[in-house]
Amino acid sequence: MRHVTRPTLGILGGMGPLATADFYRRLVERTPAGSDQAHLPVVMWADPAVPDRTAALLGEGPSPVPALVEGARWLQRAGASCIAVPCNTAHAYVEQLSKATGVEVLDMIRAALETAARRMPGLERVGVLATRGTRLAGLYERTGARLGLDVVQVPAAVQEEYVDAAIRAVKGGADLAGSERWIATAAESLKEQGAQVAIAACTEIPLIGAAAARVLPLIDSTEALAEAAVARLWQPTEPVRTLVRTG
Repeated sequence: MRHVTRPTLGILGGMGPLATADFYRRLVERTPAGSDQAHLPVVMWADPAVPDRTAALLGEGPSPVPALVEGARWLQRAGASCIAVPCNTAHAYVEQLSKATGVEVLDMIRAALETAARRMPGLERVGVLATRGTRLAGLYERTGARLGLDVVQVPAAVQEEYVDAAIRAVKGGADLAGSERWIATAAESLKEQGAQVAIAACTEIPLIGAAAARVLPLIDSTEALAEAAVARLWQPTEPVRTLVRTG
């Protein structure tokens, strides 16, 4: 039996299922591979039963940490070199996840902000379209401060009426055309606050972001995470080492 030893990406997904599928597609698209065999080995744990991250942060539901730890340990046993979590809000629990498992988790929040800064030279003010949980946890604000970026959010009324409603619609498979208009309205609010760019900081939002991208340059956090995974793991110049087991 032949085993190829190559860096393997673990995807801790299911939050939500469509966003996880979108992340894997983007990972494949961003990998500069010339053949099937040159792509990254991937193992995936996609459990949609992980408790709602925003509800937990708002004190309205159970912690997702036990389910996240279970998934991460499964990925470790399956051979993952590091883990991507294609859910912005879940990054509020990454520190607990890493402490419990020792696993390396790619930083989606930093990847998105660094992508924005790279694509927009002179960037100062970043608008964020996110869940209430991501807002409450201050994920983008803290990382933005370390990068010298001012982070702004939509007003609470816009969050509830447009952003939250759009995210729920995508997760529920309902009225995606209407959701696209809602996110564009939210982007207009960020532009009025002086944002030079908007980050789709919930992995459902890139799926309905086309109209918003006509309001402000839109940075896709899913795409940023995929690019970070490729940069971390893809090894185009290193020979593949194989182990041959006999008997």
